[in-house]
Formats: sequence, structure tokens, C-alpha cells
Amino acid sequence: MLGACAADGTAARRPPATKAPTRPAHPHTAAKPRIVPRSAWLDGSARHAQPPPRYDDRVIAVFIHHTDSPNGYDCADAPRIVRDLYTGQTRARSWDDIGYNFLVDRCGTVYEGRAGGVDRPVTGAHTQGFNHRTAGIAAIGTFTSGAVVPRAMTDAIAALAAWKLGLADVDPRATARLVSSNDLSRYRSGATAVLPALAGHKDGYMTSCPGLALMAQLPAVRREAARLQGRTPTGARSTGTPQSPRRVLRSSGPTVMDIEADRRWGP
Repeated sequence: MLGACAADGTAARRPPATKAPTRPAHPHTAAKPRIVPRSAWLDGSARHAQPPPRYDDRVIAVFIHHTDSPNGYDCADAPRIVRDLYTGQTRARSWDDIGYNFLVDRCGTVYEGRAGGVDRPVTGAHTQGFNHRTAGIAAIGTFTSGAVVPRAMTDAIAALAAWKLGLADVDPRATARLVSSNDLSRYRSGATAVLPALAGHKDGYMTSCPGLALMAQLPAVRREAARLQGRTPTGARSTGTPQSPRRVLRSSGPTVMDIEADRRWGP
């Protein structure tokens, strides 16, 4: 049968084939939250020369910290607080850069910390022995026992962790098998540790950070981060094929350069 003709007698053009929608690289991704760039808090008077950033292949775990600074700040003052933390770590401690990959204030604003690009797996200096294949998220404030952890802050941490871990299709409720690169951690250098994919600093290092009040919020933060990734709640009836929250992700062992970098960059 000949092709249909248009009203003027010419052959009608076939509509272009509909292109199949592109599937995401991973089935469980989350929206990228708004992240305030370094340029908003780091000015020329505070900036110092530093070596190029280092990168891992991906991020399979995040560590939650607190900055051990006052809680009653005005959120408009958060950029100055981040700058002061940078100055203390780069000058007083002689680190090459701020150790945390991200910082979150009590109003839920997320700040870019360590240089290298928020979308990339930048090797941080936030958790002695476990800086590789991880990201450090610091809550600005002190969240020891009895402290109030703002809901805006925990919601922002959940959104940030959901996005960052989702880039590697990591369930925030899962565990990660990490290899310690430093004897100063809770695990000797070269030892394998199975830690939460969304962990507190104290899970990997002998410290009270991120404080008992914030540690108590982490189970809820994991659940919210998993929800933002579109995962089936634990114990709920599935309509698809959910990823098991017991999935264990593996990290390679440290090199001599990794161990030396940990000493130079701090915990």
C-alpha cells in the first residue's frame, strides 16, 4: 500500500520516531540539593596555596560530624563560621584544606567544603583511617547529649547523603566494607571494617563526634535518605526489586601514599 498523501497531493511525512527515554545510570538516585559554593565563604584574605585535590573512584559511605562550635548562631553568619573552620584547620593544624567535604548549618543550608568539585569523589580529611571512598558531612554546632538537633539540619543531611550515595547506587541503610589506612583509627592499618554506609565519626575513630544527640538521629536520617532515593521501606511490601539494606560494599586497601597523606592531611 502506498504511503498516505497530504492534502496538496504530496507524500505526507512520517512523524519522527519517539526516542526511548534514557534510563539513569543507577536505579536509586536522588535529587541534588542546593549547595553553596566555596566562593561564598572563602575570600582572598583567608585562602592559601594548596596542592591539587585527590580523588577516589566513587563514594560508598558518608561520615557525619559536628564542628564542636556554638549552636546559637544566626544562619546568615554561617559563611564566616565555615571560613573560620577553614582557617583553623589550614593554619593552626597545617592541613592543606578544610577536611570536610560538606557542611550543613542549623537552617538546612549546605556548603561546599573541601575543594575538588561537589559532584566528584573528592578524598577528604575528615575521618582518620577512612578518608578514601567516603565523604564527610559536618553539622555546624555541638550536638552532645541533651542538645536539640534542628529538623532542617537533619533533613538537609538526609538529602545530601541520599544524593551523594545515590551517585554510586548505595543504599544509606546498607553497610560498607572499608579498609583502614591508619593505626589511629579504631582499626589497625590494613584491617577491614564493616561500617554503616551513613556512619557517625565515632564509628571509625575514637571520638565523641558527632555527639550523642546527633548520633541518635542517624537511624531516622538513614530512613529518610533511603526514601529520597525511592527505595522500599524496610519491612514494607515491595512492588519491584528493592536493594537489600544489608548489601556490603567493598573498598580496596590503602597504599603507602594513602597512609602518608592521612598523616599530612589530618584525621
